[in-house]
Amino acid sequence: MPVFQPFHMERMMSRLEKEVEYNLSESGAHPVMLRELVDRENDYLQGLLDTDLNYPHTNGIPQLRQNIARLYEGGTPGNVLVTVGAIEANYLVLRTLLAPGDEIVVMLPNYMQIWGLAKNHGLALKTFHLREETGWRPDLAELETVVTGNTRLIAVCNPNNPTGSILSESEMESIIDIADRVGSWILADEVYAGAERLTDEETPSFFGRYDKVLVTGSLSKAYGLPGLRIGWVVAPTSIVDDIWARHEYTTISATMLSNHLAALALSPQVRPWLMQRTRSYIRRGYPILQNWMDRHPGSFKLRPPAAGAIAFIRYYFEINSTQLVERLASEKSVLIVPGDHFGIDHFVRVSFGLPHSYLRPALDRIHDMIEEL
Repeated sequence: MPVFQPFHMERMMSRLEKEVEYNLSESGAHPVMLRELVDRENDYLQGLLDTDLNYPHTNGIPQLRQNIARLYEGGTPGNVLVTVGAIEANYLVLRTLLAPGDEIVVMLPNYMQIWGLAKNHGLALKTFHLREETGWRPDLAELETVVTGNTRLIAVCNPNNPTGSILSESEMESIIDIADRVGSWILADEVYAGAERLTDEETPSFFGRYDKVLVTGSLSKAYGLPGLRIGWVVAPTSIVDDIWARHEYTTISATMLSNHLAALALSPQVRPWLMQRTRSYIRRGYPILQNWMDRHPGSFKLRPPAAGAIAFIRYYFEINSTQLVERLASEKSVLIVPGDHFGIDHFVRVSFGLPHSYLRPALDRIHDMIEEL
């Protein structure tokens, strides 16, 4: 069996998230109930019940691709491939564009899927960093240094998981300029666009700013619909068909029901409600988390996230982050994510986009662990 890099965070969550009483490891807003979604449109449920449970269009039903394309300036349904979550979209992009030995540059910290795929598929992996000391701004001088004429792809996550930082327009343009200099593709994971905490203005997309951009998105984070397992890649039409061909080797398609429910969620009538709902959970949950940290002076440091329902918190007590998380799960039945899973010890990622009745008691249990430490 070949050497394999496990996806440590997802392995831990698969093992523990259904075993604890309080799960603060998820990175999206509190999930939507099916009834909430279908009740947004009169008589929608009756039409859904008349849907035949056949295969849908394997690249996504036309209405869903149209609704996704509408999110990206200049996008058309021909630019869109619907996938089973953004995780499949990211996987297919790498398997389409890169061969073993090709050079990839990955933003860190980050959702570590692309980093792990690079390890497992023999890519020449380089990294550049968001710096805590500058408020998790990108180190563009480092990016300029590590990108070479051999770089085939630069992978970014904006808004960022786990820090919640958002690239400025000038930082985006700098990344594009560096990519353009060597003819590199840019893969932009934009699953948190729409989950802004401080503004109702949606995070700008990389799509349409450069002719070698691929964007991945999902209903799991900013929309509160992770159970639909709908994601997408938006890319130049010349490359979408190549990605689609790889999709036929993996999942073939998402489900018919997920396609139809996703089309409803992204419709002009329903999407604004979902955005407002997510931002409401984020904006009401964050003060609870901040007040909780204030009760422990000297214990924590946080650069407040600009987007997302997660906080990446530095802590100042002497225990490894994975050991802390394992103890919380076994002794307090609360799950959070260790900074180790992002390559940075003495940090934890904590979800706060949750109902107060769930968030407060979970934080109280973490408080009890801190007192014991």
